[in-house]
This record gives sequence, structure tokens and C-alpha cells, in this order.
Amino acid sequence: MIQLASDNYAPLHPEVLEALAAVGSEPAPAYGADPLTASLADVVRLTFGERAQVYPVLTGTGANVVALTSMLPRWGAVIATEHAHLHTDENGAPERVGGIKVLPVPAADARLTPAAIERYAADLGDVHRAQPLAVSLTQVTELGTVYTPEEVRAVAEAAHAVGMAVHMDGSRLANAAASLGLSLREITADCGVDVVSFGGTKNGAALAEAVLVLNPDAVSGVEMVRKASMQLASKQRYVAAQLLALLSGPDPLWRRNATHANAMARRLREASSAVAGVLVTQPTEANVVFATVPRTLAAALREEFTFYDWGPGEDPERVEVRWMCSWDTPREDVDAFTRRLAALA
Repeated sequence: MIQLASDNYAPLHPEVLEALAAVGSEPAPAYGADPLTASLADVVRLTFGERAQVYPVLTGTGANVVALTSMLPRWGAVIATEHAHLHTDENGAPERVGGIKVLPVPAADARLTPAAIERYAADLGDVHRAQPLAVSLTQVTELGTVYTPEEVRAVAEAAHAVGMAVHMDGSRLANAAASLGLSLREITADCGVDVVSFGGTKNGAALAEAVLVLNPDAVSGVEMVRKASMQLASKQRYVAAQLLALLSGPDPLWRRNATHANAMARRLREASSAVAGVLVTQPTEANVVFATVPRTLAAALREEFTFYDWGPGEDPERVEVRWMCSWDTPREDVDAFTRRLAALA
């Protein structure tokens, strides 16, 4: 069965596996007091800026909860799009665990604009309203679109002007940077982002995410929040080793993996959009293709390929689907899928 369901399906990259094996069998201090975590802190400063701090965690949801809880007081709220993963796909974790109100705004392409800040800024100081003290952008967005640095900077400037902090859910940050041909710093710290939930699991790692504090003035008690949120790993060196494998070197693995995944998605889009009955619904700016197809066609494809339904199509006989490529997606799999798609259509 060929999978196009999610980049979470992909295995560990061999270089990440080698990095884990290289940790060795000797004891080491627990809870991040080990040499590998110290090395990761150095690499993060080189990558994101001298003020950057790294807090390895185990899951993307955990990263979002730790980041936002440390950014907001008990009465704080976060502005996000209606599509935001922290709003739709984390089982209410920000609300349940962090006590954070999520303020969703409509966004056809899943990108926030300064208008989102304007929409809620009038609530600041109103004792009857949850206080919108942070804004969260997802990069790459849940619809596969990518914020340009100018778009991120515009949101950050609008947020900072009224006292809001800026969080970025970067579960696919690597794919965005590869798509734009920029460094990780150029699309985060240089644009005014205060805190990033950095994703490793979708890009070749396993149980390796991180809260990156780019502006230490924007958080409070992040170490305590991480522990209280059950995201502090005792054998943190194994998490740090994976993140080091992704971030280190002049040609880092994060970029190589993301570049390949993005290229496979572009190949898939080009071939599938030429098939009768297939309507691509979103720009393919990273590693995912959204399209509507007849429901009968989707059902037939699932006999050989895995992928998710995303939403209803233009009429009851059609459905919107999501086809996602990963660091390990072979060109042959993409071509086999598009050939079968054309044959069935």
C-alpha cells in the first residue's frame, strides 16, 4: 500500500537513526543536563539567533501547549485561523491543559493577516472578554499555503503594536523555508516571531519537537510549564540527538528532507491536475496537494493508496482529498499514483 496520507507516516531518516545509535550506552545526566542538549542549544543559537533558547519536547501538541501557556497569563487568549491545528486537531489541549481561550478567525487560505489583530484589539482591557494577548500562525498552514516573510512581518508588527506576542506553529517550518529558499531564521526571528513550536517528527525524526524561544521577554516559566505539561523527557539526550541531526551542518538534513517532499508534491500536482475530473483546490506551495474528485474515484484509489478526505466537494458526489508527500516519498510512488488516477478517471 502506497501512502500519501501524512508525513507522520514516514519512518526515521537513516541519519537520525545513526544519531540515536551514536548516543551510546553510557549513562548521562537526565532532564537536559547532558552534553547533547548543550550542543543543541549552541546549534539553535547559530541557526535562529543569539537570544534563541531551546526546550525539547515530545509532541507537536505538547510544543503548542507549552509555548502558549508560557506566553499567556491565566486570562489570556490566542488569535488563530479557523483552520489552526491548535484549534481543530488537538482535542482542546490548549483549553484543557493550558486554560487558553482560542479566538478563531476566518481565513480562506489559512493565512492570518493584520486584520485578525484589528478584529480583537478592541477587547484589550475589557474585563468581560478573554484578553487577546498572543497570535498564532501556522507555517506551513493547514491548507498547504506558505507565509512569505513580508506576510509574517506584517502580522508581527500589528500584534506587537498592541502588546500581543507572536507564536508560530512550525510543525512543517522546514518545508516552508525550503519552499521559499530561505533560512529558518529569515522566516521566524527576523520577521518578529517570538516563540516557535519547531517540528522534527514530520521531517525525519520521531518524538522530537521543540519550543524555540526567540524572544525570552515573551515567555515566563517555560521550564516549569514544560514539566507540568508532561513534556520534559528524563532521557532528553535522545530527543536532542534527533534535533541535532536535523539542524546541524552546512547542508542540514531538515532542508534536504523538506526539499524532496516539496518536489514530490509539485510533481504530483502537475500530473494530477491534468486528469479529467480532478480539480486542485489550493496552491501547492509545500508538500501537500488538495483536490476534489468524484467519491467513486476516491474509493477506488484507496484500494492501493492511503490518503485522507478533507471536506465536501462541489456537490454530494465529490469530495475534497489531501495527498501529502514526505521525505521518503519515491518518485516512482508519485508516478504510480498519478497513472492509476488517470486510468480510473
